[in-house]
Amino acid sequence: MTNSSNDQYLKYDLYRYFYPDDQTETISFLGKLRLIVLTQGIWALIIYRAGFWCVRNSKRLGVLVRLLLPCLTVCQKIVEIATGIDIPFTARIGRGLYIGHFGQIILSTRTVMGEFCNLSQGVTIGEAGRGAERHVPRIGDRVYIAPGVKLFGKLTIGNDVAIGANAVVTRDLPDNAVAVGIPAKVINLESSRDFVNFNHRKMGIP
Repeated sequence: MTNSSNDQYLKYDLYRYFYPDDQTETISFLGKLRLIVLTQGIWALIIYRAGFWCVRNSKRLGVLVRLLLPCLTVCQKIVEIATGIDIPFTARIGRGLYIGHFGQIILSTRTVMGEFCNLSQGVTIGEAGRGAERHVPRIGDRVYIAPGVKLFGKLTIGNDVAIGANAVVTRDLPDNAVAVGIPAKVINLESSRDFVNFNHRKMGIP
């Protein structure tokens, strides 16, 4: 995960929507505003980033956080009811997250995910195991998670991985893997490069 400030994380999240490929160079203010108002995934990301900032700065800004966090928690619940997207404030997610479609996206409170990932509808990232063996998947950078994917337990998902629709992942996936099925199996190492798209120049990414 990068060392960017939280507002920079949100900027990169929004840029994934504003500049979805290397051909999209400009978008008007009204176009950006329209996307924010009409895109449920953006609602969830704005609330998540604000809540994460509060949790991270709770000791430094104690009184302010105690005032803000309850309000953000109510907003989070409203967004969750409206969109079906549940991203806990304690999840650690890198910059540039893109949620393609809303509905039934559930993340563990202990989720760790890298930068420039894609989440689709029907995705669950959860804990599994008993007691001290209870773990949550660790997800790398530029990972594409297709509709209906389920990830549970002590798993490591490498960088540039693509996980196919409705897959249930029960073991680690190496960098560049493309995995499908129940349980998910690696079918090739062609990576997620055709699925995770954004304007590299706008993002400042090589």
